[in-house]
Amino acid sequence: MLLDTQLARADAGLLTIPDIDLGFDKPRAQTRVVVAMSGGVDSSVVAALVQAAGYETIGITLQLYDHGAALKKQGACCAGQDIHDARRVADKIGIAHYVLDYESRFKEAVIDNFADTYLAGFTPIPCVRCNQSVKFKDLLETARDLGADCLVTGHYVGRVDGPEGAEMRRAADAARDQSYFLFATTRAQLNFLRFPLASLPKPAVREIAAALDLPVAIKPDSQDICFVPNGKYADVVAKLRPGAAEPGEILHVDGRVLGTHEGVIHFTVGQRRGLGIATGEPLFVVKLDAAAKQVIVGPKECLAITHITLTDVNWIGEEVDGEDALNGRRVLARVRSTRPPVPGTLHIGAGWSVVLDNPEEGVAPGQACVFYDPDDEGDRVLGGGWIAATALRGAGVAL
Repeated sequence: MLLDTQLARADAGLLTIPDIDLGFDKPRAQTRVVVAMSGGVDSSVVAALVQAAGYETIGITLQLYDHGAALKKQGACCAGQDIHDARRVADKIGIAHYVLDYESRFKEAVIDNFADTYLAGFTPIPCVRCNQSVKFKDLLETARDLGADCLVTGHYVGRVDGPEGAEMRRAADAARDQSYFLFATTRAQLNFLRFPLASLPKPAVREIAAALDLPVAIKPDSQDICFVPNGKYADVVAKLRPGAAEPGEILHVDGRVLGTHEGVIHFTVGQRRGLGIATGEPLFVVKLDAAAKQVIVGPKECLAITHITLTDVNWIGEEVDGEDALNGRRVLARVRSTRPPVPGTLHIGAGWSVVLDNPEEGVAPGQACVFYDPDDEGDRVLGGGWIAATALRGAGVAL
């Protein structure tokens, strides 16, 4: 009743609360929906809108790591205050709410992978691993076990029903679009998922939260990686793998030894500051060789690459008769979440690769390369893969 009153007040004012239609051919009251609630404003608004639309709504929050341990980070999702906030929102809107302990799964699938990937000289994206393993695999299976018709999240990404099943689209608000982080979502998972915020800009979401008097209406967004205190990745890796980071040499691409370092975990491809060397010329990290304990640096032009070798590719585009059918497929490739997609061509041989029409700088192994459909104005997500290696323009060989 309290939420109904707030909805009436909001509709009577300047703000119209959107009606959420999840696309089922049965009464909403008979449609069970599990909402992943992180304790932030986005998932809280989603839960409120789904409940207000008349669906049987269940909120689930995952405890992913021990908020009292050394890896604690205030303002991060899925720990401590955020679990408390999710409970408060669930109580406010009158839905059932459960907290599930996924700490061991998260450590194995995400945190340990994060540390090992850094030690191998790659730059990981733990948010993708979390979506791929914990949220859209384990949590999705839990939602099915609860008899849910779908799992709803607060991600800013689009989903439409196409002729071959569900299709992923970029969110209407380009500044908030999270499709890059969801490239590993499978077609089967996408069929079960719903993303009600696809068409809403962030300011509108906060306005809805305020209109519904949700306790998290003015809560700041979480920043960086949830389990990394103050953005200090190397500190977390050193804590998780004590003694694993070993010193080595800093080499110029021409072979000169310019100095030494305390471990490749302190560097990322494209980095310029904090190299600990002075040569009179601006130098950038162009490669990390963990096996040889080497950090290779060079001038900015050495960062330009066009050839990207991929592993663990997930394709959710049009149905094809075997991977070979995609050889030569034109795509728009996104190599960083903060960069726009750029034209390129898929090549399928011994494995998957992308050749960009024009060079991109600072493309790091361990990151993702996500494909978008150039025939659909770049809105449809076709899939993507993990960057295993890159090559200099025209070199034709991996760095």
